[in-house]
Amino acid sequence: MDLEIDNAVGLALRDLRKRKGLTQESLALEAGAERTYVSLIERGKNSPSVRMLYRLCAVMGVSPSELLSHADGFLVPPPSAQVRKRSFSKKVSSN
Repeated sequence: MDLEIDNAVGLALRDLRKRKGLTQESLALEAGAERTYVSLIERGKNSPSVRMLYRLCAVMGVSPSELLSHADGFLVPPPSAQVRKRSFSKKVSSN
């Protein structure tokens, strides 16, 4: 599950960064990070600290809660949480 969360946060970061017209390099530079660090986050290979999350979001002009909410859209719910379809058959009584 942790890997899925890291991937979802990374995908959300990449999506928002591109929507803002920022490169990894410009985002990293303004947030005080290395471009490779931003790349690792976007690929789900690294998790940003809370402090870095706030810095990245500030550069993009979004709140951390917006980024995390956006990341929720990239998460795949576990099988137990998925809605299972039930087949209901109508019983017909013959009189």
